Amino acid sequence: MGQNQSGLPGGPGDKKDDKKQKKKWEPPAAPTRVGKKQRKRAGADVGSRLPNITPNSKCKLRLLKLDRVKDYLLMEEEFVTNQERLKPQDEKNEEDRSKVDDLRGSPMSVGNLEEIIDDSHAIVSSSVGPEYYVNILSFVDKGQLEPGCSVLMHNKVLSIVGVLADEADPLVSVMKVDKAPLESYADVGGLESQIQEIKEAVELPLTHPELYEDIGIKPPKGVILYGEPGTGKTLLAKAVANSTAATFLRVVGSELIQKYLGDGPKLVRELFRVADELAPSIVFIDEIDAVGTKRYESTSGGEREIQRTMLELLNQMDGFDARGDVKVILATNLIESLDPALLRPGRVDRKIEFPLPDAKTKRRIFGIHTGKMTLSEEVNIEEFVMAKDELSGADIKAVCTEAGLLALRERRMKVTHADFKKAKEKVLYKKKEGVPEGLYM
Repeated sequence: MGQNQSGLPGGPGDKKDDKKQKKKWEPPAAPTRVGKKQRKRAGADVGSRLPNITPNSKCKLRLLKLDRVKDYLLMEEEFVTNQERLKPQDEKNEEDRSKVDDLRGSPMSVGNLEEIIDDSHAIVSSSVGPEYYVNILSFVDKGQLEPGCSVLMHNKVLSIVGVLADEADPLVSVMKVDKAPLESYADVGGLESQIQEIKEAVELPLTHPELYEDIGIKPPKGVILYGEPGTGKTLLAKAVANSTAATFLRVVGSELIQKYLGDGPKLVRELFRVADELAPSIVFIDEIDAVGTKRYESTSGGEREIQRTMLELLNQMDGFDARGDVKVILATNLIESLDPALLRPGRVDRKIEFPLPDAKTKRRIFGIHTGKMTLSEEVNIEEFVMAKDELSGADIKAVCTEAGLLALRERRMKVTHADFKKAKEKVLYKKKEGVPEGLYM
């Protein structure tokens, strides 16, 4: 019976086994949050904890962040697209620019060859800079190089890359009179002796040089026309250009004055070189007193340059080079201010004076200018011819023109004697610079 009691379940032995199976006590885990205790909410489960909130697709913070990322990606896509679109355009522009550079060539400057050192080196100079010792490139024709010629130089290293053709200076090209003036000797009132002298000194040596050879003399090299303004000096030169078949080069004295040193003498040399090439030719220099004044000691660089230009002109007119078929006509109003070396025989062999017109010349000039005008019967030209007023040929022309304008102002088709009187008074008033007669005695 004792065995049965011990073997039955639920005995005292079973309780000991249950105690052994119980787990040992373990301390609770440390709290995850260190700091001030949170107050427990009434009614909330003490063991439950709030989860960490992170943005998701349905969260507003996440949506704003994704919008910013989207905007950045759109800007990046647009930038890449523009770069891909503009890259061919930039390449095309660069290609076009290279083609233009190939067509235009590299920039070059123009200089003068001063001296040839050897086959590959030379000394060049420009008008605005010093002299340089430079290379001569291999493709340059060495046979065309000579001291004094114009060469093309590289813009950076100043090497000689070419030789300019020996063409006329553009300033000289415009001096050539291509179209003959309309004025002829018939349009020159009076001046018979002056016309005869200029024909003997300029035209006859070019058309009949054998006459001077037969007589045993050398023809004059040049003439100078001097006198009061408006007496017909330039008009006579135009008549010479109209009547002769020779090349006529017209230049004003002030055109020979250049800015840089040496350009004035160079222009004079170029002028006479072109005249030699186009011979027989006539060189007409008007207002020669601009460069031919008397020499004096001056500290001004401009005055010294003008004197150097005049010295080159003297050398060209009577130097070692013969000027057989080149004749020079000078004109001035102030012959007393010219240098004596310019007026000496050998350079200017004949001096032709143009005085104020006398009664016969006035009558002739009035007849020329009133020949095509419609005059009334009362007009008496002889009254103006016999007047003692000092009228030049240009003044007479101005009187006739002013009389015609007065008639047009009053809508009349004929010019009256009163128109001529008013025109004469107006021209004389302007000629005396507006000072009334008898004001200053």
